[in-house]
Amino acid sequence: MKALIKRLASAPGGRRTKWLVLVGWVILAVALGPLAGKLGEVEDTGPNAFLPRGAESARVNTELERFRTDEIMPVVAVYSTDGALGADARAKAEADRRAFAEHVAPGQRMSPALPSDDGKALMVVVPLGDDLGNRVEKIRDIAAANAPPGLDVAVGGPAGSLMDQVAVFGSLDSTLMLATALVVAVLLLITYRSPVLWLFPLLAVGFAAVLTQVCTYLLAKHAGLPVDPQSAGILMVLVFGVGTDYALLLIARYREELHRHEDRHTAMRLALRRSGPAVLASAGTIAVGLACLSLADINSSRSLGLVGAIGVVCGFLAMVTVLPALLVIAGRWVFWPFVPRLGTPVRKQVTVLARIGGAVARRPRWSWLMSVAVTGVLALSATGISLGLTQAEMFQDEPESVVVQERLSAHYPSGASDPATVVTNAARAGAVGAALADVEGVARVDAGERTADGRLATLRVVLADAPDSDAAKQTVDALRTAAHAVEGADALVGGTTAQALDTQRAADRDLRTVIPAVLVVVLLVLVGLLRSLVAPVLLLATVVISYFAALGASNLLFEHVLGFAGVDWSIPLMGFVFLVALGIDYNIFLMHRVREEAQRLGLGRGVLEGLTTTGGVITSAGVVLAATFAVFAVLPLVTMAQLGVLVGIGVLLDTFLVRTVLVPALALDLGRWFWWPGRLFTARAGAADGAATADAAATAAGDPPPTGTATGTGTGEPAADRGRESQRV
Repeated sequence: MKALIKRLASAPGGRRTKWLVLVGWVILAVALGPLAGKLGEVEDTGPNAFLPRGAESARVNTELERFRTDEIMPVVAVYSTDGALGADARAKAEADRRAFAEHVAPGQRMSPALPSDDGKALMVVVPLGDDLGNRVEKIRDIAAANAPPGLDVAVGGPAGSLMDQVAVFGSLDSTLMLATALVVAVLLLITYRSPVLWLFPLLAVGFAAVLTQVCTYLLAKHAGLPVDPQSAGILMVLVFGVGTDYALLLIARYREELHRHEDRHTAMRLALRRSGPAVLASAGTIAVGLACLSLADINSSRSLGLVGAIGVVCGFLAMVTVLPALLVIAGRWVFWPFVPRLGTPVRKQVTVLARIGGAVARRPRWSWLMSVAVTGVLALSATGISLGLTQAEMFQDEPESVVVQERLSAHYPSGASDPATVVTNAARAGAVGAALADVEGVARVDAGERTADGRLATLRVVLADAPDSDAAKQTVDALRTAAHAVEGADALVGGTTAQALDTQRAADRDLRTVIPAVLVVVLLVLVGLLRSLVAPVLLLATVVISYFAALGASNLLFEHVLGFAGVDWSIPLMGFVFLVALGIDYNIFLMHRVREEAQRLGLGRGVLEGLTTTGGVITSAGVVLAATFAVFAVLPLVTMAQLGVLVGIGVLLDTFLVRTVLVPALALDLGRWFWWPGRLFTARAGAADGAATADAAATAAGDPPPTGTATGTGTGEPAADRGRESQRV
């Protein structure tokens, strides 16, 4: 079995099997490509897609399906002026009301225009049924036409708000795909400085994207995988970012081997063999870490985690199969004008990262203490974070539905456009209504509908406060207490405010459930890869510190630069999962190489050699991944923008501080204890290791090593033998 796995792993670098791998992917893309375009058909855009599973507000949405075959959703038109409404304003509202009549859902009626108590506004509520998007657009066109001077008209309400969100998500996939592809292409051009090579990672990512969409579609259709528009949009960004990272690592290892081997097939097989464990461990860590979101209560978080895990696995498969096959088929010329030639140096003798490593080696304890101090100061900014966004704060550009809510709050009971919905047994509806009317914060209680069999009834509870305010959430809690106290009613309280309250509380529970699971999973992967206990614990601690530093730095940007009112409830959890999984990614790349070099050169030299050899590619990968997620920052949804900023800052901190300074400094300061109780701990490089560290620091700084310095591993292997084939790259 082990031999079969090795043969399969080396197939992309085989003289004949490389063609089989490429043909297989082409056939797969052509045969299954049409299914990739159907992903939108299985996206859940229903009312429970972003709610906690089992929440009372979600159960209300489920019960409401029993009241009608077609869902009814109101659109609200508001006519307002700075002073008292004149006759021309009232005539405009009445004319529009007559024009709205043709859009009213069958079996529903439109109530008369409702004047505000201050006499400055009129509200027209239109119940809509099918073809919601077109009807909202036509109603907005009618309302915007022929308005008299001084009269402000806006159309929103639940239906208008939904259409504003649909408009955002409708362009989300195409916008993200184009922006992400452009960003990655530009960065690859800068990284490789080749007019050809940058195309190969993008082509491989294209194959990965097709496979990801096909797998997601099939699992959603036949296995109940939850998919919503948000997770579908983030999915492609994740595939681009992670796939490009793996491509950069593999191409760097392949380039190194081409300097040592004339046959490109041999070079690719060695590159796959030596980089494979790190890439596999990385993909496994990210995929399993994201899959831990399946433990979350919030459906959108579960969807993002499971869909993201599929994307990472598909990206990994494409990068270790079709990308190597394409590179080997093309030959060395793809690196033009910097073609790697046999026998030429792999890299410059002294690089920037080598000098940084030398500086860290001279004062390792001071280096990691300063790194912790920097991250700690940034993390302090996270203590004052304000969680929760209102509907008006969810968009970077204020949509019309938000304008409507602001005008309603100024002239009517703030909850008039979006009342709480109560579902109860019809026989006890009167008692429930009386109990709810006595609750503080309730403006009025209106009768709703009954099911066809007369068993269930609904009540509409207009709240005195804005639906997304803290006061309204407190009122919902009081409504639930009052409704549940009515015997035999089996009443449930839902609506927009109840949904926000349930989501907020579920987000707190998810933090306590998912975060420990992610930490345990990542720790186990690191223990298996590094054969140590101390190193995995410290590496995990560095990533957690980096997360809090990124959260603090992001909060400063949100508050003082971007002007966001707060942080969405979902951001701390999603940001933690992404940053721990992606941040540990670079530590895996670094420490896997360090472990190899330490076995050959000794612990001190191994750390610096690992930092120097992986530094360039990991830095490039970090910049690409950060820039990929930064694409979210230009989206109109504040939640997506915040996630992109948080992940981008976190990845940059991991790349330039944690992986470059903090981790190497800890490894150098602790010496062999960093690897306890593994083989590197028991090997005891001893005094030779300390001398090797000083030697490496001097070499990294460009100085000649001291004469007679021991630079071996303690096992008799000379460190100077660096050009032989057994060197691990």
